[in-house]
Amino acid sequence: MTITCDIPKMTCAQCADGAKLDFEFSMAFQPIVDIRDRSIYSQEALVRGVDGSSAASIFRHVHEGNRYAFDQACRVKAVKLAAQLGIDSYLNINFIPTAVYRPEVCIRTTLEAASIYGFPSERIIFEFTENDHVDNPEHLSGIVDYYRDIGFQTAIDDFGSGYSGLGLLADIQTDMLKIDMALIRNIHADPVRRAIVRSLLSLCDELHITLMAEGLESKDELRCLSDLGIHLYQGYYFAKPSFESLAEIDPEAFDL
Repeated sequence: MTITCDIPKMTCAQCADGAKLDFEFSMAFQPIVDIRDRSIYSQEALVRGVDGSSAASIFRHVHEGNRYAFDQACRVKAVKLAAQLGIDSYLNINFIPTAVYRPEVCIRTTLEAASIYGFPSERIIFEFTENDHVDNPEHLSGIVDYYRDIGFQTAIDDFGSGYSGLGLLADIQTDMLKIDMALIRNIHADPVRRAIVRSLLSLCDELHITLMAEGLESKDELRCLSDLGIHLYQGYYFAKPSFESLAEIDPEAFDL
C-alpha cells in the first residue's frame, strides 16, 4: 500500500520554491546487503558533487539559512535517481532533524516526489545520525513517531559514535540501528568490541530493533559479526558508493 498524507497541500509550492539552492549536487548509492539470502536489502543515497566529489564539498555550502531547502532537495534528488535507476529494494534517505520544523508538512515534498517519479513510498527508510546535535529530543521523537505512524521505517546512523549513545535510544526507538564502523573495525581481534556488539544485539532484540553493521571492510569482520547474529551489512567490503549508478557486488563476497 502506498503511503498517503491527508494534510492540506497549501505549502507544497513553497517547499518546491525553497528547494532552489545556489549550488548543485547529486547522489551516489551504496548497497546494504542481507547475507541470509545474498540480496540487496536497501540502497543508501549519499550526497555528492555533480562531478562526483565528496559530500564534504557540498556540506560546506549548507548553513542555517538554506538547511531546510537542502534537506527537501536531497529527498527529491534521492527519490528521482532511485526511480531512474530502477531500484527495487528499500531506499535509505538521510534527513536533517533541525530542518524538519513540522513533520506532517515537511514530508509532503517527499510524498509528491515518490508519486511523480513512480517510486513506492513504502520502500523509503529515513535515517539520521547520532552525531546530529538536537537541542530538543522531544522534537526528534515526534518526527520518528510521525514517520512511523504514516508507514515509513526509520534508522539511527553511526550509532555508538556520538554524544548521545544509549540515552538517545532510551528516548527514541527506531526500526533499525546502524552500528558505527569504529565499533566493528577489527572486531574479530577485539573481545571488548565483541562484548559490546553482543550486548547491543540482545538489547535490540528485546526492543524489536534490527541491528546493522556499517563500514565493513574485511571477511574476518564479516565472519565474526555473522557468528554474533548480524545479517545486514554496508561497507567497502561489499561495495563502495557508486556515483549516480548501482554498484556491482562480487558474489564471492557473501562466502563466509
